Amino acid sequence: MIGGYGEGGVLEARLEAADLFKKVVEAIKDLVQHCNFDCNDSGIALQAMDNSHVALVSMMLTADTFTPFRCDRNIPLGIDLTSLTKVLRAAQSSDILTIKSEDAPDVVNLVFEGKDQDRISEYDLKLMDIDQEHLGIPDTEYAATASMPAADFKRICSDLLLISEAVSIECTKEGITFKAEGDIGNGSVTLRQHSDLENSDKNVDISLTEPVALSFSLKYLTGFCKATGLSNQVRLCLSNDVPLMVEYALANNSYLRFYLAPKIGDDD
Repeated sequence: MIGGYGEGGVLEARLEAADLFKKVVEAIKDLVQHCNFDCNDSGIALQAMDNSHVALVSMMLTADTFTPFRCDRNIPLGIDLTSLTKVLRAAQSSDILTIKSEDAPDVVNLVFEGKDQDRISEYDLKLMDIDQEHLGIPDTEYAATASMPAADFKRICSDLLLISEAVSIECTKEGITFKAEGDIGNGSVTLRQHSDLENSDKNVDISLTEPVALSFSLKYLTGFCKATGLSNQVRLCLSNDVPLMVEYALANNSYLRFYLAPKIGDDD
């Protein structure tokens, strides 16, 4: 089907840098294996749970992220992320990526163009029929929200994973504290709210209506940190008894969000 598109519902989405899409897929491929990329006139969205139903990933690449973007009707693209990763390895980070699909497609067409237009690679990736329940994510008024450098969050999760498989996250007016207790000992890291006037990417910003303390799996959190390269800042949203939201904001109101259920008791 390479290059040939008939009439009917058509998708054509062109990204100036393939790097963005490569990093998004890299960040989620170990969490979910198969998922639908839901394409409509708003952009390309994805929502899927991991096999254990502990974590959920939600991605939105808005139409404004692409130049141009065309999607004539809702088209779900059922994709094996391992296969997609293999194809994306053929793209250099600076390549222009164009995603194309026809109405009722059985493949998705990926075109990688060198910036100097001296090289064009084209691949067809077979699609899967994925019967995926679309879970409505309720709008939540979180009790605490903390924004911090994404690299700091990644370092904290990696360091504490050496001590324990679980971390307690406590958010108060004084700051946000990450605590781990394990067989070899204990560890804690506190980030206090501060503003860096010269580099806002280093800001730690905390807003809360009440203190929150919850425990989470560090294995999942370190997995979420694979998205660190997408955004300089990460936002953690917490409320008692609801999943944690970890958000990496992208340009043009796009985002990659992870939701993680809190640990309950000692053995969960």
